[in-house]
Amino acid sequence: MSLAGLALAASPAAACELRVRWNPDPPYTLRDEAGHIVGLQAELTEQTLQRMGCKAVWVELPWARALVELQAGRLDVLPGALRRPEREAYAYWAEQHVAVANRLFVRAGRETDFGSATRLQEAWRPGFKLGVQIGVVYGPAYAELLGNAAFRATLTQASGRRSLWQMLDIGRVDGVLASEATARWELGELGLTGRIVPTAVVISHEPAQTMFSKRSVDAAQVQRYREAAEALEKDGTQARIVRKYLGGD
Repeated sequence: MSLAGLALAASPAAACELRVRWNPDPPYTLRDEAGHIVGLQAELTEQTLQRMGCKAVWVELPWARALVELQAGRLDVLPGALRRPEREAYAYWAEQHVAVANRLFVRAGRETDFGSATRLQEAWRPGFKLGVQIGVVYGPAYAELLGNAAFRATLTQASGRRSLWQMLDIGRVDGVLASEATARWELGELGLTGRIVPTAVVISHEPAQTMFSKRSVDAAQVQRYREAAEALEKDGTQARIVRKYLGGD
């Protein structure tokens, strides 16, 4: 067990505090009117930590920076990640079985340009300017295309999606990759609903997982988190949180 793990195990529950990344990303993480961090991902993480006797200390970071901080052990928990081989060396993982599709979005009227394509490999073509977030891996199809230099040359990268939506609206990029749930929320806030629309091209429907820094969090604590997450799912708490932010079933 690491020194951090020994300290946490020996301390009272109230002393168990874990630094958790957040960034404005509705409906997953956002500030409410009182300044509290709320959202689907935020509430799931907070409720799970509470079940294991720990408290979330929220740290606001863009995604790419959060990966660096987690690897260095200056950040303990990074929710909402897709599991990838290159991240195994520095992170433990826990699932929470909530999957929302990442999809290709375009300007209204262009959604039929891709024929019957439902995969990014089928839809992408040279010269198609694609807006993405820095450091985000949207799924296996996207990761595979990153090996293509021509594909990489067409990427426009930004730290946040709001600027990407605006670039798409004025034609500076041809498409943007985003979660369906986040897109609905952000496009509504920006007044772009109906002007930017989803296509049939799904990038990933892989459930996001929670990453834990191997430098600052003990494997035994991660197992406790997994068990607490499973209890949240079994007693219906997870489903209630999902319905609160996504609606439906």
